[in-house]
Amino acid sequence: MKVRILGCSGGIGGTALRTTAMLVDDDILVDCGTGIGELSIAELARIDHVFLTHSHLDHIAGLPMLIDTVGDLRSRPVAVHAAEATIEILRAHIFNWAIWPDFNEIPSVGAPQMDYQPVHLGSPVALGSRTITPMPANHTVPAVGYRLDSGAASLVFSGDTGPCPEFWDAVNAVENLRYLIVETAFSNREARLAADSKHLCPATLVGELARLRRPAELYITHLKPGQVESTMQEIGDCLAERQPRMLQNNQIFEF
Repeated sequence: MKVRILGCSGGIGGTALRTTAMLVDDDILVDCGTGIGELSIAELARIDHVFLTHSHLDHIAGLPMLIDTVGDLRSRPVAVHAAEATIEILRAHIFNWAIWPDFNEIPSVGAPQMDYQPVHLGSPVALGSRTITPMPANHTVPAVGYRLDSGAASLVFSGDTGPCPEFWDAVNAVENLRYLIVETAFSNREARLAADSKHLCPATLVGELARLRRPAELYITHLKPGQVESTMQEIGDCLAERQPRMLQNNQIFEF
């Protein structure tokens, strides 16, 4: 599998800051934030599957425009994989004809340009030799993380989450773990906000990583603009032995 980071910021600004989206090979997206603006129309048209972690705007902002842009360029619908609760939020609040047309029934119910596919914790979705498995997360709306498994190795992405022992139990069960991408949205000075919004800050990240029992390359994502340097400094100060690195736009993982 090849994963290209299209966006990994907690905000926007210029061309450097784009919100969460990851391109897997050339046909899968994990989340669909503003990062998909990195792709050409031809690249967008090759997307067959979108796996959403949750319904917050920074992770789904590009989805309505993606479907609208490529719908008439494709012969089959884009499969949108998400927890059932997330699908219901999309139906009620995004693809509702008030905010955006319902592409689940365009051009017709029998031949839509978008098809919802519910996912369930721990149940892998097989796409050829690749499997994508939803993992537990703890956020202010229903949310999941994902394990991407090529067969040879796995990349685990936490999605947006606060402290979540069940996530780490699932990570520790991944025998071929190679890469671990974990959110840390706020610096320690915003610890209260991080707790209230069910995100991590460096202090809580330390406690969460104490549960990790497997070696992995650690990358930090979802840093808030304006707090990037201070947050990474705090993470480096307390987790130097784990050699944490900041996730970067257009970073490539092959496994």
